[in-house]
Amino acid sequence: MTSFVSAADIDDKALLQELIAWVEIETPSNDAMAVNRLVDHVEQLAKDADLDVERLPGTLGLGDILTVRSPRPEGANEKRVLVLAHLDTVHAHGVIAKQLPLKRAGDKLYGPGIYDMKSGALMALEALKIAVGRGSKMPVDLVFVPDEEIGSYSSRAYMEELARNAGYTLVVEPARDGGKIVIARKGVAMYDVTVRGRASHAGTRPQDGRSAIRAAARLVLELEALNDAERGVTVTIGTIQGGTGRNTVPAECHMQVDVRVPDEAAARESTARIEAMKPVDPDISFEIKGQMNRPPFAQSQEGVKLFDVAAGIAAELGIKLEGVVTGGGSDGNFTAALGVPTLDGLGADGAGAHTFEEHIFVSSLAPRTALLANLMMSLEPK
Repeated sequence: MTSFVSAADIDDKALLQELIAWVEIETPSNDAMAVNRLVDHVEQLAKDADLDVERLPGTLGLGDILTVRSPRPEGANEKRVLVLAHLDTVHAHGVIAKQLPLKRAGDKLYGPGIYDMKSGALMALEALKIAVGRGSKMPVDLVFVPDEEIGSYSSRAYMEELARNAGYTLVVEPARDGGKIVIARKGVAMYDVTVRGRASHAGTRPQDGRSAIRAAARLVLELEALNDAERGVTVTIGTIQGGTGRNTVPAECHMQVDVRVPDEAAARESTARIEAMKPVDPDISFEIKGQMNRPPFAQSQEGVKLFDVAAGIAAELGIKLEGVVTGGGSDGNFTAALGVPTLDGLGADGAGAHTFEEHIFVSSLAPRTALLANLMMSLEPK
């Protein structure tokens, strides 16, 4: 490493000003044009810093994928450091004007997507600029995807392609619980379930009907029975809708199901049981669509070594780095499942992700940007 980066080396005022500009560009996942407005802005910043840029047109009606690359150091092998960020948010247009305006209260800065994860994405770009200027042992690919919040369906294959040539992955999702980073995540499966019965008049011919809602209620109990707190398996029926009116035996009912699993064994078992569920009434049918969206992210031995490197750098910055396991998924699930040592939650500290109380702690920006820059510079080919 050429020289150690301290928090004092970060222009936190300029970083904060730039972050506000990013947050002011609202980027709900399903609005490709909105996401691409921020992609345009980030692409120009990277070009202004003389970084290599590759932009892939969006697919599935979503925004573009932007990759910012550092030069390949002389003598470096083919392996790269892969840094993952996303520019989309869960917040709809207009949230910044109404429910979650940009405002500062002491050390807290509020705004839609500021914590998850525009701050981390900007910090990664700033850290890359510093790493390129001071020298790093491995080249870096910083990828900004447009659809992490809705499952990364358009970007997963590209990230996995890059991961196969990565020595390490750093994910700049937000820090947790006072600055902890994520060392493992549960796998995530998502199912859409349609229960079909037969409609009839609830007053004159109830015996002719087969209630999809009643069958769905039975199915809800079967699904809920898969919860296993000891193993860390959670099954949640997030939404349920059915029927056409109070005086009609309902012919259809629809459910959205979320499944979180700690490891591959639990993933195989849970998904197999869900996909094999059958109605007890032959006049009822189930249509169960879905699969594992994000595989479990377990900490490997190489992952432990990567955490130790990060913890050592953090200690020099006055940060006591702690690791945490979380039920939330991220794009780090994909790279960890491919065997790439992965660290997650390297973004800003804060709270309120996906809520109208979303905020960061401004004081975390400079030291955690320095941590990222030093980590990019210190990682060595294996």
